[in-house]
This record gives sequence, structure tokens and C-alpha cells, in this order.
Amino acid sequence: MLGAAFAALSGGPVLAQAEQRPEPAPVQASDRPIPPATVQPERIILNLTADPAHQMAVTWRTAPGQTGQVQYAEALDGPDFIATATRLDAVTDDAVLTVREADQFRAAYHSAVMTDLKPATTYVYRVGAGQTWSEWLQFRTAAETAEPFTFLYMGDMQNNILSEASRTLRMGFRKAGDAAFVIHAGDLINRHDSDNEWGEWFASGGFLYGQTPQMPTPGNHEYGRGPVLNPQWRRQFTLPETGPEGVEKLKETAWTVDYQGMRLISIDAPLFHGDAAMRDEMVRWLDGLLADNPNRWTVMFLHFPLFSIDPDRDNSRVRDALKPLIDKYGVDLVLQAHDHGYARGAIGAGAMDNKGPGHVSDHGSTYVVSVAGPKMYPMAALTWADRTAERTQTFQTLDVSPEAVIYRAFTATGRELDAFRLTKGEDGVSRQEALPIGAE
Repeated sequence: MLGAAFAALSGGPVLAQAEQRPEPAPVQASDRPIPPATVQPERIILNLTADPAHQMAVTWRTAPGQTGQVQYAEALDGPDFIATATRLDAVTDDAVLTVREADQFRAAYHSAVMTDLKPATTYVYRVGAGQTWSEWLQFRTAAETAEPFTFLYMGDMQNNILSEASRTLRMGFRKAGDAAFVIHAGDLINRHDSDNEWGEWFASGGFLYGQTPQMPTPGNHEYGRGPVLNPQWRRQFTLPETGPEGVEKLKETAWTVDYQGMRLISIDAPLFHGDAAMRDEMVRWLDGLLADNPNRWTVMFLHFPLFSIDPDRDNSRVRDALKPLIDKYGVDLVLQAHDHGYARGAIGAGAMDNKGPGHVSDHGSTYVVSVAGPKMYPMAALTWADRTAERTQTFQTLDVSPEAVIYRAFTATGRELDAFRLTKGEDGVSRQEALPIGAE
């Protein structure tokens, strides 16, 4: 025993043998046995509502048979807020689901919307019931006016979510810990019906999801054949029901929120691409939404890029339907994912070919494609992009004010990759000004 230990320390035969031993094949999350939901509240997540200055939505799950409540109060510097906490009953869906890991999986999904909140105010809350509660968590409501704020934008986490994609998300919070919310541009997971992959996604954010609203739009990997939306999407998120009126298939996948002078618009890209009736519904909805928009800034985000950076892809249905609306109404930013690389550039009105306008521009709508997880694709030669990167995991911070949007892209190690300032003239056209990397 002692001789073996000495040999290992000295780099002798034991160490050499260990170095030659092949690594075991990784076990995919969706192939592992599914852990049961627990009595303790888990997967706690905040989502913005249509009225982010006065409301906040919270969702969590427990073991089946449990009820759910929320206690919340205006935060104080000390513990006396507990005496003034309001108690709110949650809506509970005690669901039996078929997931990849099991023919039948059961959990209780709880959701509630905290209402009558004060604008620009920090609140504290916890979820649970009886004697079983989460810790107290904090969030801040939006202001009623166009005050400065920061948000994070993430591309696909999708693969090796906890082991490799989580570092990108967590580095994002190190750079922008006070972010008002996080945009996820689809493909949060890889297999639409895998509860274990959702478990990894929630573990990646942990308590951060319970204090910073997460605002996802679905990607193709949130859909199964049909297409059928992941059975957990609407159970584990409580997203704004502000999409096309009366269209059940688009509820909580196509939505909009106005936040401190910025209009956020989620497009259900898989249905937009693959379902002509749903595409028509979204186009009609968008036309009205963009025509009557009192906000200074408009951000559209969806999974499929209008201008693909993968040489073997072309989302022509999406581009042909959306680009005229983007041009007509001067959408400022189009945030995308799907192509597993990084590219950013401005594209003006009229360019409809997948290759873009054939030159780099400093005005027009800014299109971004990014990826947070480790899955990578080859990139085409792009003539329209100011900045590109292959095999690079990134997150993006956007500092928004009435005067400008300061955009920065960082790699998973925290290295700054890209930066520009977005401004808008009296003509309503957005203009980019490159910033030195690392400049404030």
C-alpha cells in the first residue's frame, strides 16, 4: 500500500497506468434515473408579468399532494418584515407527466402572482406550506418610468447544461449581478421531454432564478414531434399571457412586456417557422404591437436567426415574414441563438438574402447570434457582421437608458469579446458606435 502511494506521488508506474486508463463514456442527463420531486420547495423561479412595476410571478414544484403558498413583504434592513408578510395561495397543478426517463412522473407545480406591489421597490418572499418553506428571497420591481437598467441575454445552454453551460450563466451574474432580468433565446435543454435536463437547468441558476426574473422563448429543442411543446414549459414558468389574443398554442411562448422604456417581444420561432396559421397570427399581432409602441427601445428575441451564421442553414420563412416588420417599425435589437456561434452586426432595410447586405454597416437593426453552452457549429464567412467568434461560449450584458444601449459580449471566462453603443436619431433609425474592448 505504501509502495503504491509512493509510486503515484513520484510519477512512477501507478501514475502512468492511471494516465493510460480510458475515460468512461459520459452518462447523458436524460439517461439517468429520474429523482423524485421533494416535499421541500424546489426549482423556484421568478418571471415578469405584463405589469412588472406592480407584480411578480413565482413558480416552483414539490412532491405530489402538497399545497403551495407565498408569503411576501416589502424588504427591510432587519428581520421585522416577517411580521407584516402577506400570505397568498398558489395555483397547484398536481401533474402526471410522461417524460423521457419514466413512463409516469408526478409532481405538484405551484404558481402565484404577487400583486399590488410598489414600483422600484425591493420585496422579500418565500414559498411553501405548513411547516415546509424555502428561504426568504428578494427581488425588485420595475420603475414606472424609463429609468436605466441592465439585463442579460443568453443563447442556447442546451448541452452538458450543469457541467459546462452553467459557468457561462454564472459568469454573467458575476458581471451583472444586479440584472433586472435574463433573456434566454431558446434551447434551454436538449431533449424536450427530459426532466433531468430541466433539473440541470434549474441547478445551473439555483437561487439566482429565485431573485432575478428569467424570461425564456422556446427553441426547437423545447418542442417534440407534432410539434408539441414540452409538457413542463407552462407548468414551471408563469410567463405573460400577452401574445396573440385567444390563441392557446402561443400562450406563454409568444409574449411581450414593457420594461422601463423598452418593449420586449418573444417570438415562438418553432411555430413561426413550421405552422403557417401560427405564423399569420404572430405577424398580425406583431404589426399592431409595433405600430402602437410608446417605448424608446424595442427588442425582439427568438431562437431561429433571420440571417444564419451556419453555412448549411437558411430560415427563409422566418426572415421573409419578420424582416419587413423589423424594417418598417425600426426594431432596435434582434437577439437570437440556434447556430452555436457568435455574430453581431447591423442590417438596414431591404436586405432579404440570407447572406445579408454584403457589407458591414453602422445603422439599422442590430442582429446578434450567441451560444452559452458547449455545443459548437461551423460558421459561414459573414460580410454583414462587425464581430464574429467560433467555438466560443458567450453571454451578453445590455445597459439600457433613454439615451443609449451599451451592449457587451463576454466569453465564459469573463473576457470581453465585443462592445458597442446603440443610439437613435430623430429619424428613428438605430446607429452603432464601436466601443474599445474593456471601456466603461
